[in-house]
Amino acid sequence: MRKSVGQIQAEHEHGELKRSLGALNLVLLGIGCIIGTGIFVLTGRAAAQFAGPGIMVSFVITGLLCAFVALCYAELASALPVSGSAYSYTYASMGEGAAWVMGLLLLLEYGLAASTVAVGWSGYFVSLMHDIGWIVPPELTAAPEVAVKDMAGTVVATGVMNLPAIVIIGLVTLLLVRGVSESATVNNIIVAIKLTVVIAFIVIGARYVHPAHWSPLIPAEIPARPPGTAMDIWHQTGRALMSVITGDTSHKYGIGGLIHGAAVIFFAYLGFEAVSTAGAESRNPAKDMPIGILGALVICTVLYIATSAVLVGIVPYAQLDVPAPIALATDMMGLKWFSVLVKIGAIAGLSSVMLVLLYGQTRIFYTMSRDGLLPRSLATVHKTFRTPWINTIIVGIAAMGAAGFLSLDALSDLSNVGSLAAFALVCITVIYLRASEPGLVRPFRTPLFPAVPIAGALMCLVLLMSLMSTEATRNFFLIYLAVGIVIYFLYGIRMSALGRGVVVAGAEGEPRELPHRVGEDPEGQG
Repeated sequence: MRKSVGQIQAEHEHGELKRSLGALNLVLLGIGCIIGTGIFVLTGRAAAQFAGPGIMVSFVITGLLCAFVALCYAELASALPVSGSAYSYTYASMGEGAAWVMGLLLLLEYGLAASTVAVGWSGYFVSLMHDIGWIVPPELTAAPEVAVKDMAGTVVATGVMNLPAIVIIGLVTLLLVRGVSESATVNNIIVAIKLTVVIAFIVIGARYVHPAHWSPLIPAEIPARPPGTAMDIWHQTGRALMSVITGDTSHKYGIGGLIHGAAVIFFAYLGFEAVSTAGAESRNPAKDMPIGILGALVICTVLYIATSAVLVGIVPYAQLDVPAPIALATDMMGLKWFSVLVKIGAIAGLSSVMLVLLYGQTRIFYTMSRDGLLPRSLATVHKTFRTPWINTIIVGIAAMGAAGFLSLDALSDLSNVGSLAAFALVCITVIYLRASEPGLVRPFRTPLFPAVPIAGALMCLVLLMSLMSTEATRNFFLIYLAVGIVIYFLYGIRMSALGRGVVVAGAEGEPRELPHRVGEDPEGQG
């Protein structure tokens, strides 16, 4: 079973969410989500453990991939301007079962990503509090059994729970319950602060860069290859790709380190596609959605490459595996006032990222609930605030639990796995719809079709396999998908509105019966 494109567009026309977001709001929404934990936290981990100074190249690799995916998202978002993002796109192309799997992947992407960002927020908050003389007990700043490090990388305690991360998720949840227009206004202010801090770090930090820290750009593999092994760029790339395919993690750095580093910092780019979840609340989605998605991605890619170049130019890459690497760099500059400013900017910036990620997750649940795949209560809209408040509270509580009791590494890897799998499906969806719906009005069309979506899907799969080489990540992901599919067959397939011949349209979003049962669609779309 799958929804027809016309049905999805009709549901959008009768939606009850407030349409208040313009192109600038969407660009800022994307920037607000993209610039966050990836650059403020995970860049240090990726440089120290995998890529070295080559983290700059890793950002180029991931930025290129995201450009391919963004072009696919822009086409789908302009043609199908609905709440639900890739979930709705998949429903229109590959059917309900694939849409359910996409919903599972997006839950990993948005839900766990918000928790990941909260952990990064906690690191900068604790550092700032230390600067003003208020010491947060280290046991309350990390998940259970996680070693707590100071800014010098020294282990000082073992975590019990990450209390600051739990608190900030709770506050962001309350803001989202209040309303998207108010949330967008707060986001715009925070984005201005965040951009100012990032640009200031690039401009001021450039004076403190030691070019020697950039050499060698790609650190030699550890352990070293046997004497006589071909070490030219093509042989190294071939071995790196084969290691990804076979799950070989016995070497670090080298070309393989660049690829794995690109997979780790992929998290830094999450957000450009979150703009697509706001399709039902955009004033002119056909025009504004492509501008929002592509505009946010281009701006952030340039800032990322420049920021990472300054970061590894100030601090030797081996020392960057700390909770707040940019704060470490500013401390090494010796500019106390600037260090405090950067930490405040990071705290504000990470807050906006959590806002957008949780926003995206609640809108996906809202759409899945209206489709009958989740309980109807998740689509209940508050009479005053016009937001899906029950859904938002549930998502917030779940994110609080993950932020408080899971490690940063586990959260980021699992979120990346969900995102990469979802992005690969989005690229495939563009190809499918071009074949199945050739007459669909597409205000924006992916250029160089089909090369761009094919390249995007293949690159997603390579980075996905790189992350799946870690046993814990692979086992969790496979079990998670298996459990999710079982739930679909026990609940979703029986309660599906489409399967019962019901379409979500009409006043206040109440379901009404179709004039025919699914499978009897006169246009053959059932």
